Amino acid sequence: MEGVELYRQLLGLRAPWTVERVELDMAKQHVEVHVGHPAGQRFACPECGRELGVYDHLAERTWRHLDSCQFLTYLHARAPRVSCPEHGVHQVRLPWAQAGSRFTNLFEALAIDMLLAANVKKAAAILRITWDEAWHLMERAVLRGRAAKTDELPRQIGVDEKAIAKGQRYMTLVCDLEESTVEYIGEDRKETSLAAYFEAFPQKRREQIEAISLDMWPAYINACRNTVPGAQSKMVFDRFHIMRHVIDAVDKVRKQEHKALMAAGDSTLANSKYLWLTNPANMTDKARARFDELKVAQLKTGRAWALKEALRQLWNYTSARWATKFWKRWYFWATHSRLAPMIAAAKLIARHLPNVLTYFAHRVTNAVAEGLNSKIATVQKRACGYRNPDHFKIAVYFHCGGLNLFPAALTHMKVG
Repeated sequence: MEGVELYRQLLGLRAPWTVERVELDMAKQHVEVHVGHPAGQRFACPECGRELGVYDHLAERTWRHLDSCQFLTYLHARAPRVSCPEHGVHQVRLPWAQAGSRFTNLFEALAIDMLLAANVKKAAAILRITWDEAWHLMERAVLRGRAAKTDELPRQIGVDEKAIAKGQRYMTLVCDLEESTVEYIGEDRKETSLAAYFEAFPQKRREQIEAISLDMWPAYINACRNTVPGAQSKMVFDRFHIMRHVIDAVDKVRKQEHKALMAAGDSTLANSKYLWLTNPANMTDKARARFDELKVAQLKTGRAWALKEALRQLWNYTSARWATKFWKRWYFWATHSRLAPMIAAAKLIARHLPNVLTYFAHRVTNAVAEGLNSKIATVQKRACGYRNPDHFKIAVYFHCGGLNLFPAALTHMKVG
């Protein structure tokens, strides 16, 4: 009797459910807990809540529960069904497990905590379940969490791409910039990849979007223009992506100049690539000393670097009007620099300038998306990569979706 009462407390069972008996199998190191209810008990229809008599019982089922003193613990019960005049025959809701699960709510909660802290293989080993079972628990948690989300669109959205494997395989990520969560993952980085996200919402909700931070990828621009009302005034071309184009232009200038200098027997720029790409504040004393020498030398790369550093000031202005004045001066300087890569970068930004300057209306960047990208990279590294795109999506939503992953019966628990 003491064991019966102990497991009733451990399982948190309330009337009409009770523990009927507990069996200990020393050979298998199993604890078998059998649960039942009194005869004549009435249960609620899971669809409408109407109290009904038991129609029949399903065959006995087994659920894995939390271990007892290192013994694998299993709960056994025959789930009752009710026949509702309105909704037909349905299995009643069981207080210890979700529909379709073969694990108790408490075990699922423990598994979710393990999966958040370790990769699937390690979590499965600790929990003493198979890899497939652990993955299924992760997948169930994601589907449950996404089903519970509201159908509102974020006010501020970030759009970015993520490489998931070698061979130019990409996914499109849509992030909530205010909540720092991944809201959607689309196949590839085509126009339809992003458009599908917006088209899933009615136009009235799409009108409520305030700002979209994205890079200058034409497919994403077209998707926003074609699906988001007033997109032209809401799109903000991300400052970090813009600076990336300019940084790449600096590196092209360095490569060209280094090749020309080496042909003349001059190794001034040898092994200097990362000096031009690194923030001087993050350099070692030795690297900073050499960089100071290179900056004062009469180098094309030095002029390109100065242009790049000057452009950073654009986003420090308080208004679009003053930023535009600064841009005109910088653009003249860049296009008269006689540095082809810098001229090309300046003209690229000029073609997209209206949506660079929308930054001063919305003040959003893709910093959140970049941060999530780093977190996703850690998830990928932990799993040694994902060849299956669906597995990649589940893992990203699990770790970066901001979802309530725990069973509904344990809503007081939070993701760590």
